[in-house]
Amino acid sequence: MDETTTSAGDDSRFSRSLMALGEGPMEALAKARVIIFGIGGVGSWAAEALVRTGLRHITLVDADCVAGSNINRQAPATVSTVGEPKVEAMRRILLDINPRAEVDVRQEIYCEETADRFDLAAFDYVIDAIDSLKDKALLIRRATAVKGLKLFSSMGAALKMDPGKIAVAEFWTVTGCPLGAALRSRFRRSGEFPAGKFLCVYSPERISNHPIGQKPEHESIASESHAPMQFGKVSVNGSLCHITATFGMRLAGLVIQDIYAKF
Repeated sequence: MDETTTSAGDDSRFSRSLMALGEGPMEALAKARVIIFGIGGVGSWAAEALVRTGLRHITLVDADCVAGSNINRQAPATVSTVGEPKVEAMRRILLDINPRAEVDVRQEIYCEETADRFDLAAFDYVIDAIDSLKDKALLIRRATAVKGLKLFSSMGAALKMDPGKIAVAEFWTVTGCPLGAALRSRFRRSGEFPAGKFLCVYSPERISNHPIGQKPEHESIASESHAPMQFGKVSVNGSLCHITATFGMRLAGLVIQDIYAKF
């Protein structure tokens, strides 16, 4: 492999990836360009998995800053990073994994007002880990309209307990997911549909928020000095690291599997 790739053959960090994937897929992964929208409990783990495997070119998009309530499930969230932009904290992690990676960060929301600033055609893969229904629908429509671009989307990862129920399906066949149902309803009402099919990571499981999380004495969690910005989220629900991370890992796996399948 030359200097434009991972140089996995000479780098012990990627030797196990090379053994599993082979030289051709590793070179393709190193050259692939991935953009991840949403660097929270799902997107952050997808980013880490991809760079640990050998991805060299990644763009992270998130307007939020790390909050204390993120620490239970988000890769860049620690006591020392509270208040820091998530994309900057995540960038530091990724460069510590591979200093030769190109990690671009954009601390902004993807929405109607900003969408034209994103050249999706410059990427090979889009990972959608956006929470806002309106902005998620917009990204899905725009990404599926770009020829040759692969979109992988996360459905709702909150209120889940069993990682064994996490699955992958084409968007229109996702079942038991309120977010998936809400997106389909939105597309039908607006008459604006995705331009093509795309795979989603989802789970039909749904547990309930525990009543203790709704008690007044816990309101301080939401009003802490570095509380997370919501950016259009309909509600805040309980979520667990082993679930959100599994969603992220499956999204990363879809990128890696797609590259591997070409060889």
